[in-house]
Amino acid sequence: MTGVYVVGAAALPWTRDPARSSLEMAVDVFTDSLADAGLSLGSVGAVVSASSRFEGGLGWGLHANELLQNVGETGAAAVNVSGGCAAGGIAVGTAASMISSGQYDVVVAVGAERMPAGFISRPPGAVDALSDTDYLRWAAVGMTNPAYWALEARRRMHLFGTTDEHYAAAVQLMRRNGITNARARFRSEPSASEVLESKVVSDPLRLLQICAVSDGAAALVLVSERVARRVGKPLIEVAGWAIATGQFGDSSVRIPTISQNVVEHAPATSEVRGAVDRALEMAGVQRTQVDVLEFADNSAWHVLAWPEHLGYLSPGEGDTMVERGRLGTDETVFNPSGGFMSFGEATTAQGVLQVCELVWQLRGEAGDRQIDSATIGQTAVLGLGANGASVVVRRGA
Repeated sequence: MTGVYVVGAAALPWTRDPARSSLEMAVDVFTDSLADAGLSLGSVGAVVSASSRFEGGLGWGLHANELLQNVGETGAAAVNVSGGCAAGGIAVGTAASMISSGQYDVVVAVGAERMPAGFISRPPGAVDALSDTDYLRWAAVGMTNPAYWALEARRRMHLFGTTDEHYAAAVQLMRRNGITNARARFRSEPSASEVLESKVVSDPLRLLQICAVSDGAAALVLVSERVARRVGKPLIEVAGWAIATGQFGDSSVRIPTISQNVVEHAPATSEVRGAVDRALEMAGVQRTQVDVLEFADNSAWHVLAWPEHLGYLSPGEGDTMVERGRLGTDETVFNPSGGFMSFGEATTAQGVLQVCELVWQLRGEAGDRQIDSATIGQTAVLGLGANGASVVVRRGA
């Protein structure tokens, strides 16, 4: 196996722009990431693209193929991966595996998404079948995605005494982090009263406690060590990566199911916890060594619960931290980018953007949100179908 390094990173500002297609955005970040790496199109051996359920390339989710047909037909391999909101993280892990195997020296991982307005709906053209659990949760129960997060939020209130004010403070912290991030869509901090007076979407979660849907795109150039040393960029190693699915007995209510069996030993959000654990093990890194954690915060509940579920905080500790006006440990800063709360979610692009943020942090290119002396970062992202993905990056000598 050969080492894997990131030498190029690019992302567009997250926005809502119905005039731009996901292909146009993908072309922009693909080109920008190669320019950042100082590499040519001809050097690319493969493109791995996170596939979209909303605006699939050529109608079949063939994003990598469509991208290559538009930027230049070089004969490069095209790999299209799915995984819902975890697809970007899966794309980065797949690209890293292709480099690590020794088959390719340069692979570009891309995620680009133009989201439909409103709640994330069923895929276009899906058949209304009683055998389809996603159809049943819409037709029989009427559960949009926020309803699942609201169930978790209410359970947390019961277990730990979490209050509406805790959830409001969690939103404020994430939005505060995003103020100085030029790529974030929301760059202001709402007051607690603004959060608590926003419309109820699914009790107890309110509109400003749920991430918006956005359009966005991001790309990374991954290379072998031989190419990385030739390029001359700071050595940012992809030290660990993992993909996992959920474990039986997990207490988390997973979209699209509406009930679950619970066993005591199964971790909550087990698909993401499993990916995080495996990525750390592969990298030979302990949590206390991680300087930056970028995790998916689809709602205020995620902001408080996920650092606990991922093993960075003890159960209930998130509430105590937001009471003190911070969220993170003495060793690790959580979501300095501003997270999903500041960006809004562009589903398949989000996992790629997370790694871009870590690369900029480890290069010292994060501007006003820079974490001093950051050397190790980790991502965590969840996708439909109990998909979890995590990437660990480390600054080299």
